[in-house]
Amino acid sequence: MVEGEWAGRVTGLGDQTVEIAMMRTPDGNGRLELSRFIAPQVVADHRNAPVNALGYLRVMFAVDDIDDTLDRLVEHGAHLVSRDVVQYEASYRLCYVRGPEGILIGLAEELR
Repeated sequence: MVEGEWAGRVTGLGDQTVEIAMMRTPDGNGRLELSRFIAPQVVADHRNAPVNALGYLRVMFAVDDIDDTLDRLVEHGAHLVSRDVVQYEASYRLCYVRGPEGILIGLAEELR
């Protein structure tokens, strides 16, 4: 949890409370921060926005095994946006899932 007026100076929201999870990329060189604002109250809810909505509402990850990744995500409340994983030519298997908070996450498995 990150809270207080000092954090709000970064976002421009004033006194705030934010829950943050930091993920490290498998190679250890990059990080991705996911945040959920508790206070002040959220002013817009994009959790049901379609994949083509404007804004940073989705992120895509390269995965080694899309089926295994999906199985693990479903255990945590995620669900496929469409009915199945789609194959693009002989290159990729792709899908979008919506997480329990409604965030869109793309998965891409490169076919070798």
